[in-house]
Amino acid sequence: MKTIDTCGQKHYSPLIPAMKAMCAASPGEKLEIIMDDAAAFNDLKEYLAEQQVGFREIYDGEQMTLQFTRQSEK
Repeated sequence: MKTIDTCGQKHYSPLIPAMKAMCAASPGEKLEIIMDDAAAFNDLKEYLAEQQVGFREIYDGEQMTLQFTRQSEK
């Protein structure tokens, strides 16, 4: 599983490294995105749901994690 930790991201939205990792991942690759920005976390959840990608949510204090598998191209 590839882990992308965006916690503490101050220069730009934590969605940028998350989306970059999603685009670079091979179909079937498992990803884990760790965030501490609730708005970006909710945006990513909404995007995955719209794409019909199942995901697992993990909450640990200030950190929120999404685990999912990159889908193949449609």
